[in-house]
Amino acid sequence: MDRRELRAARRADASGSGPTLEERAPRRHPGATGAFALFGEVLFTGLLVAAGGLAVVTLPAALAAGIRHLHRYAGAEASHARLFWRDWRAALPGGLVVGVAGVALALVLALDIDLAGSGALPGGAAIAVVGWAGAVALGVALLAASGAWTPETGWRPAVRGIPAAIAADPVGALYLAATAVFVGVVTWMLPPLLLVALGCAAFAVVAIPVRRQRAA
Repeated sequence: MDRRELRAARRADASGSGPTLEERAPRRHPGATGAFALFGEVLFTGLLVAAGGLAVVTLPAALAAGIRHLHRYAGAEASHARLFWRDWRAALPGGLVVGVAGVALALVLALDIDLAGSGALPGGAAIAVVGWAGAVALGVALLAASGAWTPETGWRPAVRGIPAAIAADPVGALYLAATAVFVGVVTWMLPPLLLVALGCAAFAVVAIPVRRQRAA
């Protein structure tokens, strides 16, 4: 089936005027067919991640559990909230180490940015740029590691695999960087939107690899 036929099949499937795509080929993500339902699940995931990451150092575990929750939803698997909390508990021991290290690094970067803005340091503008770039890189690393975590392998391979994952898909890393910036800007503008931003961040980690599968 060429692209034109595939587009026609998708239109016929969406309108109900023709055969469904399941009759031609199985859907890759059968649970993510309804846009409104998917958006609602993203918001619900954001609420779960915010609850699980309330202590800040527990945010990596909450993100990992939220990403796995959306993976299950997109695959039309069981995606009950209790499964999120099961993953959260499994991710928590190593996730606390990642969370403490991330918070410490974030505080150092925030201090550098604050000092650069105060004019107390020579070359403050350059230091501020480096500080903000480091903050974005930290966000990318957090999202990448959370997306790679599984109960079977744990956090160590997920963290160690960050450079290889970025090298394998640098464009995907840019998307993750944009996601990290989005979360920061939205939260800074209106803190209650953090719930939406966290859900969107988890969804971005799930969706970004799909673009490579489609391209292939």
